[in-house]
Amino acid sequence: MTAELVRGQNHTLPQTRLEIRVSAGTPVVAGATLGDERGTVRGVEWIAHPGSPQLPGLEVSQQAAADHRLAVDLEALPVGAHRVTVLLALPVGAGGPARFGAVPAPFVAVTGLDGAEIATFTLTGLDAESAVSALELYRRQDAWKVRAVGQGYAGGLAEMLADQGVAEATGLAGSIQEAVTRGLARSVAPPPRTQGGDRVRHAAGSADHRPPTPPPAPGPPEPLTDPATAPQPHTAPGPAAAGPAADGPINYAHPRRQHAAPPSPPPTAPPAQPGQAAQPVAGDATGWSMDERLYNQIWGMFEDLARAVAAYRSAVDFAESRMDQELDRALSDPRNRIGGAGDRAREAARAKRDELTSRAREALDRDLAQLAAEAAVVEPALPAAYAGWGNPVWHAHRVPMEIPMALRIGDLHLPERTDLRVPLLVRLPLERGIWVDSGRTASEAAALMDTDRLRGLAMETAVAHAARLLAVYPPGEFSVHVIDPAGAAAGPLAPLVDAGVLAGPPAAGAGGVASVLAHLTRRVDLVQMAVRAGAADSLPPDLDTGEQLLVVNDFPHGFDDRAVTQLRYLADEGPAVGVHLLMVADREEASAYGPVLDPLWRSLLRITPVADSHLADPWVGHAWTYEPLAVPPGSRVLEQVLAAVAAARRAAGR
Repeated sequence: MTAELVRGQNHTLPQTRLEIRVSAGTPVVAGATLGDERGTVRGVEWIAHPGSPQLPGLEVSQQAAADHRLAVDLEALPVGAHRVTVLLALPVGAGGPARFGAVPAPFVAVTGLDGAEIATFTLTGLDAESAVSALELYRRQDAWKVRAVGQGYAGGLAEMLADQGVAEATGLAGSIQEAVTRGLARSVAPPPRTQGGDRVRHAAGSADHRPPTPPPAPGPPEPLTDPATAPQPHTAPGPAAAGPAADGPINYAHPRRQHAAPPSPPPTAPPAQPGQAAQPVAGDATGWSMDERLYNQIWGMFEDLARAVAAYRSAVDFAESRMDQELDRALSDPRNRIGGAGDRAREAARAKRDELTSRAREALDRDLAQLAAEAAVVEPALPAAYAGWGNPVWHAHRVPMEIPMALRIGDLHLPERTDLRVPLLVRLPLERGIWVDSGRTASEAAALMDTDRLRGLAMETAVAHAARLLAVYPPGEFSVHVIDPAGAAAGPLAPLVDAGVLAGPPAAGAGGVASVLAHLTRRVDLVQMAVRAGAADSLPPDLDTGEQLLVVNDFPHGFDDRAVTQLRYLADEGPAVGVHLLMVADREEASAYGPVLDPLWRSLLRITPVADSHLADPWVGHAWTYEPLAVPPGSRVLEQVLAAVAAARRAAGR
């Protein structure tokens, strides 16, 4: 039976291998400190945080996320550790709330490895605090207990660490927040939860064989959105929605406890034979439409794969750690240093390690096989926006009358099974710009390529993404502008230019750069003013309120200080009013501007024209290998799609 704790209450823990699950409704930083008999933290080596997520017996998230899982093995903690304190803090400078009183009350649950809740605690009553000690696991004689703490700190993470006796708490808090910022810059944004809720999971993640999983992290690569609410599609400007009151704590039910009306039922899989996994079905997720079901299913597969691999890696790490501890204990006994006792102890420890690792691999292989079967069913059923260029659906594609939920911009995979690819989907309208890294330092594969060839490939990647965006928007509701200061991208841009789908000729020279940036900056300013004033009807009649994409080649070539400032403005303010960036750039070439451009790079989702392991998932924080979408050799699908876009525009009179 689950113990629902209140502040100060404790409960005996029936086991020592646990998960601590955090559900906050908004991205938070999760960490933990170890304390001795007096509760003293002996040093930074006893603190687990996003910049240093692993300690013996403890693993926390590498990123900020709305949901976390912290893995704990109380028997594997360092000698002298008698207390584990779980800490939560709001990320600094991420554009989110600055106090816990403005967000739903965080919910914390201590569970067994089977997911069964042992004790729960809802952290109510918080207001100006931006950090909180949520709960603590502590040793009392020979037993471990959990106590609900809920102690908040208006001074944030630094004040909380200082209260635990951590030396240089301010510097450590700053380094933790910097690690979180780096994680947000490389993380793929988690999908917003739709009214349908979670997908029906029958593939990976069966609890009966799951070893302890490390905590999920996330966050995104894109500025994280509240996962409890789906962003609405961008339309013509209108009054800004009223937000929650900012002058008082919000006291409402946690999203975990909310229940939405059930959507139309998804298709069901054929019944499985006894002892066999259910047969996968495309659209096996909740949602009001098939596209929404497939979207949720793909993200469910992404999460299942992340957690399955995390469980395997955690189990292997645990097996190695346990073997090392057993060897240390055995060899610390002088009696085992003579004769064959020491050899037998080593053999026994290694055999146990191999057994645990083998069992973990068997569990992983079962999950991977089921996910591979699901991927084989889902891929052929995808609509064009979710499909790769090689999918036949593109050959029959017609420009739609409504924009889809998302767009595929590549594939992701992990080294445990490289042939199992997960589509990387980004929500539409784009909430974040994209940066195609054309630098040779981007990856090992890029370092081996000729510089000119790599830059050309990067621009070809940008053109293909622009073409996909044009193809999935209704006629005339998406415009593409191009800045090519030196005219170096004439070859890659030819498909867009020849099809006549650009808003104007590619801008070249300093004058062309200034003209395009001034035009788009004016559009952002006017739409922002109209939104704030609730006066969309007052916009000039010649203003295009459709979505705008600016493709910039070879940045920062041709950009002076004013142009750089305008570009940063478009990156920061543009997405909210329908102006988006797609940049092709080598960051090293922009180093002359110094750190002034660091916020620009962090605001963009970085992808590469060749395979590279740089993106992180929003649950665990694995380094995923990103594979760009490639047009099949000899295929004319890109030209066919752009011809269809041009024809649809002519038919619509745009």
